[in-house]
Amino acid sequence: MSLKIGGVELANPYILAPMAGVTDLPFRLLCKEMGAGLLCTEMVSAKAISYHNKNTVKLMETAQEERPVSLQLFGNDPGLISEVAKQIEDGPFDILDLNMGCPVPKVVNNGEGSALMLDPDLAYEIIRRTAAAVKKPVTVKIRKGFDEDHVNAVEFAKRMEDAGAAAITVHGRTRAQYYAGKADWDIIRRVKEAVKIPVIGNGDVDGPLAARRMFEQTGCDGIMIGRASRGNPWIFQSLTAYDKSGSIPEKPGPQMRRDMILRHAALQVQCKGERTAIREMRKHVAWYTAGCPHSAALRRKVNEVESMEQLEQLLELLG
Repeated sequence: MSLKIGGVELANPYILAPMAGVTDLPFRLLCKEMGAGLLCTEMVSAKAISYHNKNTVKLMETAQEERPVSLQLFGNDPGLISEVAKQIEDGPFDILDLNMGCPVPKVVNNGEGSALMLDPDLAYEIIRRTAAAVKKPVTVKIRKGFDEDHVNAVEFAKRMEDAGAAAITVHGRTRAQYYAGKADWDIIRRVKEAVKIPVIGNGDVDGPLAARRMFEQTGCDGIMIGRASRGNPWIFQSLTAYDKSGSIPEKPGPQMRRDMILRHAALQVQCKGERTAIREMRKHVAWYTAGCPHSAALRRKVNEVESMEQLEQLLELLG
């Protein structure tokens, strides 16, 4: 199974979702090694890029070995976004994604992210001007709607296609739901039936069997994996192995998890320096070890860890 977005050919249809504080370069590299077909950066503010913000430059860092990679922008000014897109187009990324699904209050209250689903005309203008400004494919990530009174994913997707979007990702929840409740896969099916561009389904896929059900129930062209990848880059290996052989690999044992955590931490140290890296690894360690023996004690103690050496010692609890 493969997927083509504009002129970009993916080896498989499984895509790592952009997640703030999660999908930085080290984690993306691990997901690539495990077989992800496309990686997405953390969400980057178009306004911050225009101000040459140092932290933003760091968020935009990519590596040749992770390509194809999608850079995700957010904002609500069509002129600014299209101008920024033109400025960064020669950067080492393959696809430019526009976020119109983020539910976080500080983003939404600024008229960005999923707030744009309440203003299809403005959203249309953002995509139209950005797609006209660059040669790379421009894609868009949306939700089912803003809330149950404003479920407009189908009409919205059609407008985005008309504006020049090369593909659309649909998260089957409204902004009001955040990540609670069950994702509505039927809305993904309806969007797929309404547009000709590739549709990527997102929401509640936690493994190969759920992925198979989503493909069958929605007819979507690709699947975006978000929270199920946290502490679990192996999910991409599992998805591609199931497609090839029909069998699901065994879940990684404690030793494999320990090795992956240390590998992840080493990449973080290389990228961000030990102090920042180890602090950022605390949440990842909690995700990696969920359900393992002694994981509760380990999660308590990891918040006191300050160095790579202390992390290695702590992980001996995993066996």
